[in-house]
Amino acid sequence: MTDDSMTPRRTPKAPIETIGGRKLKPSTLMMGHGFDPVLSEGSIKAPIFLTSTFVFENSAAGKRHFEGITGKRPGGADGLVYSRFNAPNQEILEDRLSVWDGAEDALVFSSGMTAICVMMLAYCAAGDVIVHSGPLYAASEGFVAKTLSKFNVSYLDFPAGASRGEIDTILEKAKALAEKQGGKVAMVYLESPANPTNALVDIEAVRDARDAAFGKGADSAPPIAIDNTFLGPLWQRPLDHGADIVVYSLTKYAGGHSDLVAGSIAGAKKWMDPVRALRNTMGGICDPNTAWMLCRSLETLELRMARAGENAAKVCAFLKTHPKVEKLGYLGMIDDPRQQDIYDRHCSGAGSTFSVFIKGGEAEAFRFLDNMKIAKLAVSLGGTETLASLPAAMTHLSVPDERKAMLGITDNLVRISIGIEDPDDLIADFEQALAAV
Repeated sequence: MTDDSMTPRRTPKAPIETIGGRKLKPSTLMMGHGFDPVLSEGSIKAPIFLTSTFVFENSAAGKRHFEGITGKRPGGADGLVYSRFNAPNQEILEDRLSVWDGAEDALVFSSGMTAICVMMLAYCAAGDVIVHSGPLYAASEGFVAKTLSKFNVSYLDFPAGASRGEIDTILEKAKALAEKQGGKVAMVYLESPANPTNALVDIEAVRDARDAAFGKGADSAPPIAIDNTFLGPLWQRPLDHGADIVVYSLTKYAGGHSDLVAGSIAGAKKWMDPVRALRNTMGGICDPNTAWMLCRSLETLELRMARAGENAAKVCAFLKTHPKVEKLGYLGMIDDPRQQDIYDRHCSGAGSTFSVFIKGGEAEAFRFLDNMKIAKLAVSLGGTETLASLPAAMTHLSVPDERKAMLGITDNLVRISIGIEDPDDLIADFEQALAAV
């Protein structure tokens, strides 16, 4: 029999985020941030907590947790309650996602579109207006135009490369429309780089225009949310440039292995709280197994993205001068001075997802895609393998033809997501596929 009085007590350690005044980098913090082995039998990695509910310490604790969950007491839950609200794997993941973007708080969801839809629903009411950049991912644009419109939520949009003056104009129009409808401008929603054209939005100009239109720090000022899936969190940190909420399809680079579907948003707690409250009601939190897999993937995120970015630069250098390539939409080879200025201020790398315009039309693009041997013909991006697709015929098929033409989503635009294969092998594959065109 063990004498408990003689057994050493193991207590959780305080998290380490600095050493000798040096702030630890995200790639270091991914190895343990948000998890203490002491709480899980010394396991070096967090177990997968497959449980639907959690035992309360006592009745008073149960009441206190639900006061936080329901908003009766400010501050939210201060413990684990029920897996639709919170759970260990999801909380560890949210802590680590916050690190990458320098955010105060983060929320995870079952998909990127779940994150976007719940976020927009949390901020919109009948009569409101959403202002967004274009193009957006087709499902995002469709949710705003087709679903929210059923609830009398309107939208106005501006092109990704819009100037400060153009953004000022659209915000004034949005304010007038919202006033006419008895609502408010609920959100400014951006996607940068845009899917699939790679067009960049000037986040700083959007922030300045929003502040000028509504007053800096005004309660009536709408939050600026941005889908940063194509570049983040390694190559762009939108919260540093004026965005309030950063959105990800974690399916892409964060997951990075094409074996899960999830999404997230991150930002100041004041922006997260309304979305958390709606997520608690609707559900949509990612499952514990997916959260565990994402924590695994975040440990190698920097390595994977850096290698893919290096590969993309080499592949694009080959494609740029190929006689069967009309042009490239690659951030490492920008022709437009305005876009280059945005890139220089906002981005630390060109990424590994780009568009290549094959000379000809859909038939020539199909021939190129159907002759690839290493690259996989599949939608999505950010995986370890190279993926290629034709947005106009696939991911953006539902976008009206006239809008696709206006946004530059042509029948010969092939979207490429470069993986971590040997770059010379990829170049050989692209060369033989283009030879078949």
